[in-house]
Amino acid sequence: MAQNDIQTVSTGKDKALLGLSIVLAIGGAVAYQVLSTQDFFVRLGVVVLGVGLAVACFLVSQTGKQFAAFAKDAVNEAKRVVWPTRKEGMQMTAVVFGFVLIMAIYLLAVDKTLEWLFYDVILGWTT
Repeated sequence: MAQNDIQTVSTGKDKALLGLSIVLAIGGAVAYQVLSTQDFFVRLGVVVLGVGLAVACFLVSQTGKQFAAFAKDAVNEAKRVVWPTRKEGMQMTAVVFGFVLIMAIYLLAVDKTLEWLFYDVILGWTT
């Protein structure tokens, strides 16, 4: 029997925290518009505060904790990647450019051959 990989918010506390984070983020954007007569930095501060509080509420919830753990694992995995050296990167780039050049020449030859075949031979038109 296959396991269901869909995770849902199960507790009322998590639902409330997620709802509050959405309200705080939207509230910051609305406050930016409402305070249109204020100085730009005041408006920017309100948005940053709203989004910061929204992120804080999200990270306190169970879903936020799972997301933070996933992000931490993703960063650790990216640190373990073996990146190619400069020489290897240049060699791979040269191979790709060479392949693209060969394909461009091939497609040009096919296009011109079909153009000659259809227009000159079959239809008798001169281009």
